[in-house]
Amino acid sequence: MREIDFPLLGLLLFVASLVAMVTRRLNLPYSAGLVLAGLVLALLPFGFEVPLTPELVFTVLLPPLIFEAAIQIPWRPFRRELPILLALVTIGVLLAAAVVAAGMHWLVGWSWLGAAFFGILIAATDPVSVLAMFRTLRVEERLHLLVESESLLNDAVAAVGFAVLVAIAGGESAGAAAAAGKFLLTAAGGVAAGAAITLPLLALAGRTTDHLVEITLTTLAAWGAFLLAEHFHVSGVLAALTAGMLVGNVGWMGSISDEGRPAVLSFWEYAAFLANGVVFILIGGGEARVPLGAVLEAAGVAIILSLVGRIATIYPVALAFGRSRLALPRAYRIVLWWGGLRGALALALALALPPTVAERDEIVAVAFAVVAFSVFVQGLTMEPLMRRLGLLPRRGR
Repeated sequence: MREIDFPLLGLLLFVASLVAMVTRRLNLPYSAGLVLAGLVLALLPFGFEVPLTPELVFTVLLPPLIFEAAIQIPWRPFRRELPILLALVTIGVLLAAAVVAAGMHWLVGWSWLGAAFFGILIAATDPVSVLAMFRTLRVEERLHLLVESESLLNDAVAAVGFAVLVAIAGGESAGAAAAAGKFLLTAAGGVAAGAAITLPLLALAGRTTDHLVEITLTTLAAWGAFLLAEHFHVSGVLAALTAGMLVGNVGWMGSISDEGRPAVLSFWEYAAFLANGVVFILIGGGEARVPLGAVLEAAGVAIILSLVGRIATIYPVALAFGRSRLALPRAYRIVLWWGGLRGALALALALALPPTVAERDEIVAVAFAVVAFSVFVQGLTMEPLMRRLGLLPRRGR
């Protein structure tokens, strides 16, 4: 990784703080303000240039985002919703990826390999602005849990699916049995790596009540789990997710002291704030440099297909569970569909495409366009939509 430019990092954090203040006052999504700020910074005469690389996103920014979200998920309600969540992130993600891949192959003319890569990477959701709004407006607990958990598991499955495609592109067997075996090994390895790192650290944390030591041990759990998994070519996303859920559930049962728990939560909330601030500003800066004009038609098709793909993720599964205790109300289905924003992980996967993929540059540009649409159009319209659905009180009442 390149040398850290500390003055530039300070500028990005200052801008992120200003955007947070302004967007809260204007009641706008934080992520949309950050992307816009990145666009403006990139277009100024002095400019700024920090490349949004896969290494930066995966190694530095992704672990705290995943860990902080996972640490908030309570095990009992999560376990209750697990059947429908697993259906959404396995069958649902495969259906979404298939819809997008087939559409990009037949409508845009991409190769099957390039279309498959795009289909799986654009299935990765990142509803940061939606979840920030949820926390501010205190929506129903089940809806909050479903959106957050589905997004985390969805990211993990998309990352694993991407790794399987990379292996196939590298010459490994492309048969269904081989691909399924690779998928299961990568997923199980990620969970195992997360547990192998986190459980001993929690046991050690139980021997102290020093909140600074407890914060340090959870930091080691987040990045250690992720890096160990990536070292063995299994899922770092699932490793960080496992680490977060273990700290947020097992850790609160005695390993993390009662005095240390608020400090740990505050630290990770701050870490996620920093990571989100930097990554969305960099997305905005990247948008300013990507030649979107050359791919406008493909981008328009991809945006429509990504929305249709989310329908394929949500509605067949909702229909299958329609008569069970896990049935999704109509309003929940709409929020899960329209709130499936794309973000940092989709772009990181696009930038990590093997150079042998013929459409690599076009895929990167189209992925930026889909992310921009989701942040500005879907993100800005989520709150009015939820008020119209009766999930939030109408203004003035």
